[in-house]
Amino acid sequence: MTLQEEMLYIGKQAREASQILARSKTNQKNNALEEIAIQLDQQRNQLTSANNQDLEAGKNKGLDSALLDRLALNEARITGMIEGLQQIASLPDPIGEITNLNYQPSGIRVGKMRVPLGVVGIIYESRPNVTADAAALCLKSSNATILRGGSEAINSNQAIAKCITAGLNKVGLPSEAVQVIKTTDRAAVGELIQMPKYVDVIIPRGGKGLIERISNETKVPVIKHLDGICHTFIDDKADFDKAIAVAFNAKTQRYGTCNTMETLLVAKDIATTILSPLAAKYTEVGVELRGCVDTRNILTDIKLATEEDWQTEYLAAILSIKVVADVDAAIQHINKYSSQHTDVIITEDWSKAMQFLTEVDSSSVMVNTSSRFADGFEYGLGAEIGISTDKFHARGPVGLEGLTSQKFVVLGDGHIRQ
Repeated sequence: MTLQEEMLYIGKQAREASQILARSKTNQKNNALEEIAIQLDQQRNQLTSANNQDLEAGKNKGLDSALLDRLALNEARITGMIEGLQQIASLPDPIGEITNLNYQPSGIRVGKMRVPLGVVGIIYESRPNVTADAAALCLKSSNATILRGGSEAINSNQAIAKCITAGLNKVGLPSEAVQVIKTTDRAAVGELIQMPKYVDVIIPRGGKGLIERISNETKVPVIKHLDGICHTFIDDKADFDKAIAVAFNAKTQRYGTCNTMETLLVAKDIATTILSPLAAKYTEVGVELRGCVDTRNILTDIKLATEEDWQTEYLAAILSIKVVADVDAAIQHINKYSSQHTDVIITEDWSKAMQFLTEVDSSSVMVNTSSRFADGFEYGLGAEIGISTDKFHARGPVGLEGLTSQKFVVLGDGHIRQ
């Protein structure tokens, strides 16, 4: 069987499984999620062992520390996968929900019913926990899914896939509802994105190059974000303790994530006062600072930021800093350089906060909190399948609702059109 034939067969199986999932009951889906969680808990040693193989291979290939961090599947992350599955099981099932059912002048009632998308293809790199999160969200929303993880996580992903298959089998759902592609051949991605007959949407998670390639080559609709150039603006009406705590957390809580702050903007009236203590905290944990001319007049030993810095998602312990005149200048900078992922204002002035919320055109806009909260789990979605910075069909963290569509339903009682 050629790779093309294999991928078409996987797609056909997924389509058939999606039809079974579409009519499955909520209890059955929830039971599957609980069983998968049990399997993950029971197989911790096997998961860790498989992940250690991937980490060792990654080190031998020269993967940098940020990529190795994304690849690691430690006890805490295994627990996180389990909790994610359990939380998704506890969420309301969106499928079949009918909303806005209203009488029309003709006497018919018109509303909308939430339905699954069908088959979701997910292409991702490094993070093996995506395998469990994506499978869980697709199952709960009655979508079949085809998962293609990166070759660097092949052992981890296949170990998680065994737990998923065992959980599905336990409750009588088809194992083809979640298929984790076993081949590391990169051509499998090319085949997957050329299968509109069997795949309804593609969700790429990974580097900008991967996502651009998929967006340019696919015949299937895509839910995506290219990168996460996230900003935090400290306004001159900010509470300093809050500002320092939030700005520090937004950069250092984890470096290799798309919701990590990459550029810090500071109002000029407070720059001299707040930058020195902030810089001391960043330097203490090894963050390299790069600043505009005004920033360097205050922090004289840091590098000069270039135009490229304002456009860079570092995913590393590097932070660019710019002193701006006021909230208007901050918004102007953000709307020019932001990737429309997540942007934050720290202020005690609610009118400025509302201006920021209104005028910053990003998928998540925040007040007085860390950009690291831009995450499906933290938003109460149970987990996320990705972040969308597009405006169609979903925007922001994509959870259960983002994996559904709606169809019109019309209820009558023998009504005919006059």
